[in-house]
Amino acid sequence: MKILGIESSADETAAAVVEDGNVLLSSVIASSLDLHTVYGGIVPEIAARSHIEVIIPVIEQALADAKSTWEQIDAIAVTQGPGLIGSLLIGVLTARTLAIAKDKPLFPVNHVLAHTYANFITGTPLPGYQLNKAAPEFPFLTLIVSGGHSQIMLYKSHKNYNILGQTRDDAVGEAFDKVAKILGLPYPGGPSIDLAAKTGDPQAIKLPKAKLDNSYDFSFSGLKTATLRAAQELVGKDYTFPSYELPKVLTAGQKADLAASFQKTAVETLADAMVRAESEFLPKAVLLAGGVAANQSLRNELKSRLKTPLLCPDIKLCTDNAAMIAAAAFYGHKQPADPYKLEVIPNLN
Repeated sequence: MKILGIESSADETAAAVVEDGNVLLSSVIASSLDLHTVYGGIVPEIAARSHIEVIIPVIEQALADAKSTWEQIDAIAVTQGPGLIGSLLIGVLTARTLAIAKDKPLFPVNHVLAHTYANFITGTPLPGYQLNKAAPEFPFLTLIVSGGHSQIMLYKSHKNYNILGQTRDDAVGEAFDKVAKILGLPYPGGPSIDLAAKTGDPQAIKLPKAKLDNSYDFSFSGLKTATLRAAQELVGKDYTFPSYELPKVLTAGQKADLAASFQKTAVETLADAMVRAESEFLPKAVLLAGGVAANQSLRNELKSRLKTPLLCPDIKLCTDNAAMIAAAAFYGHKQPADPYKLEVIPNLN
């Protein structure tokens, strides 16, 4: 079964063809990231306009790369939410139109859950991919970490899953973005802080970990504020010193130390929770998913501390992509949606 996946929840316009839920035949992504960098975050109106411009060429390229005609496509899958309403509308309206015009069943997909299914893609004729050798076995734990989400989930089957814990404030990717802005590092913050941390001392600055009883929830707001206060102290200022002035007075070495110390604390916070969850639920595998799953420090920390095998998607399948949407639709076993009525749900939980 070949499924065409379409993803447009934020700033990436993506289409992919996946066969039988695990063979990646094509994956095309057009990002408008460069248009948002100057603003330090995604501008919804700019993202939506970009989707309109490129979505049809991206879909056509995905079909061409997969060497597939519309007659060979069995279904269409599309991100229904969560995400930016303008961006979601472009993807869903395009998918609805194609489903009607090409007479294909249409499957709505939850973007956050779909990140897990990047780990189910185990084969591809495409060059440059490092994929898991086999699909995960149930039960498994998933740590989903991105700019908008930080969640630990327990999967007992494709239909039987629940959230064990999630962030109570900032998602970890959002915290990376905000700390990067404090340090004057480029957006997005994850790669920028990871790069800066390579020349810094992770032990240079002691930063606190949030203590939330024995729950699996996270909190990164306090860590973000603690990093700000540490930066102000390093330059001899108090809490009234504006954060936007810090990049001008921090030295390169101070920025590197702050980045390394923040990243170490954030990564350890995530790993601490996963180690406790592993001990309690005894999974057969632990999965890492979402944009922050590309962070090498997080991967290394989990691999060194977990007893269970850690499965990670290829780096290109960590950030938003349509391959995970197509794979999730295959394994989701949901009834097709009415292409005349399917609506976006920006706050889909």
